[in-house]
Amino acid sequence: MELGAFDKVFQRPTFEDALDALVAVGGRAIQFHLSSLGLEDLPYVIGPAQIARARKACESHGVAMTAVSGMFNMAHPDPAVRADGLKRLDAVCAAGGGLGTSVVGVCTGSRNTTSMWRAHPDNRSPEAWRDLAATMAPALASAERYGVILAMEPEVNNVVDSGRAARRLIDEMGSRNLKVCIDGANIFHSGELPRMDAVLGELFDLIGGDIAFAHAKDLDHDGDAGHLAPGHGVLDFDRYLRLLEKNGYRGAIIMHGLTEQQAPRCFHILGEKLARLGQ
Repeated sequence: MELGAFDKVFQRPTFEDALDALVAVGGRAIQFHLSSLGLEDLPYVIGPAQIARARKACESHGVAMTAVSGMFNMAHPDPAVRADGLKRLDAVCAAGGGLGTSVVGVCTGSRNTTSMWRAHPDNRSPEAWRDLAATMAPALASAERYGVILAMEPEVNNVVDSGRAARRLIDEMGSRNLKVCIDGANIFHSGELPRMDAVLGELFDLIGGDIAFAHAKDLDHDGDAGHLAPGHGVLDFDRYLRLLEKNGYRGAIIMHGLTEQQAPRCFHILGEKLARLGQ
């Protein structure tokens, strides 16, 4: 396993400058956001010159593009919002191979109309699940058409809020193009933090064979997704990394929730843990 980060961690005038900063702290992989090229995070059109630039920049820096972000609110209560997101996602899926990645990160969303990452009491309703499934089906048709994987991220504030919900959606969709972006800091509902070992174990038992890529951030309380820099909270990263290894994961671990100033320490902390894991 190797370490990387969101490209957005390193705020620079150009994408190439951001990659310079990533490499300087030991990063070898990114989750790519199209806004790093001056586009919207989820644009309608991605030009061939922009695709070629992003790929060339990663290749020249020796940085793997682990995934490209293609996130919109798949469970938004307004069907027009979901339809617009699908149009934009199709453009990202079409660009994936040219960018140099086969993975598109997606969000299963929330009934919260302000933010797809905020909780809402209706997220567990049958209607929310119905709308998510009805959106995921054509999203997967785009993924299958362009030969990419959609990697959803189980998160307590989303409709897919657990390993169990992720397992259900994978089974219902029945597509080999639907996998998971796993993040150990995302899945602790209220009162579950004291059961960290068991909750992480159950997560990997349920979806450990369907991991497209892995995130790393930290948390200091349950009932919400973590928002802290890796190594700055209470997540048992030794356990998390062992479970990744046990389940055969050999890809990148993409850090977020950190500032550029925190990056050297975060890379050091997780780098030491990975080194001990390999001994």
